[in-house]
Amino acid sequence: MKPLPPRLRVVGDVHGDSRAFAIAAETDRFIVQLGDLVDDGPDTPGALAVMFRLLDECRGLFLLGNHDFKLARALRGDKVHGPGVARTLAELPASMRARTLEVISQAPAWIITPAAIFVHGGFHPGMLGQPPPPFPPGRPEPLLARALYGQTTGRVTGAGRPERLLRWVDDIPPGITLYCGHDQRSADGRPYIRAGRAGGRAVFLDTGAGKGGHLSWMDIDLP
Repeated sequence: MKPLPPRLRVVGDVHGDSRAFAIAAETDRFIVQLGDLVDDGPDTPGALAVMFRLLDECRGLFLLGNHDFKLARALRGDKVHGPGVARTLAELPASMRARTLEVISQAPAWIITPAAIFVHGGFHPGMLGQPPPPFPPGRPEPLLARALYGQTTGRVTGAGRPERLLRWVDDIPPGITLYCGHDQRSADGRPYIRAGRAGGRAVFLDTGAGKGGHLSWMDIDLP
């Protein structure tokens, strides 16, 4: 993958909110979308169409999120369960399926730069200096699982969701800002920022788009 341009717009989880994503895409900055384009919201095909246009115009890319990963597995014929992916498959036109599988399968799971890290779910030091793996034929290996799902305990919360930890934030190198989605940690509608013990910090940009909240993005300049 080519180096990122210095002027970026970093966009959180879209989850089918195509209208908000189209607004976010109206910029001369290069778009880095943090994954989970699909499921939950009103218009997953429309959200994918916005991303396809950005890719075709060389104006953006998106990272592999856990919902995107699940959809691509279903499209290639894996047995995938859940109401979210079933609804998305029902909504996705046949004319979009091959392109959707192609672009999701090619999406990177993380991007490392000297000043910033971009990943959907969570960080591990093993990602430093290592390119993301290709889309796997089966279950994701540990680094890819961390990128997609964050840090989980194996337990389930009272809401029926996997219990997630944020200990990985303490491993972000000093002076580095990591931009991620996946965990909707915001308590005030704005991106949640958490400092790590090593001197790095994480910016959580999932503020509930497609799930009753709204889409958030940040404009940043890489050195």
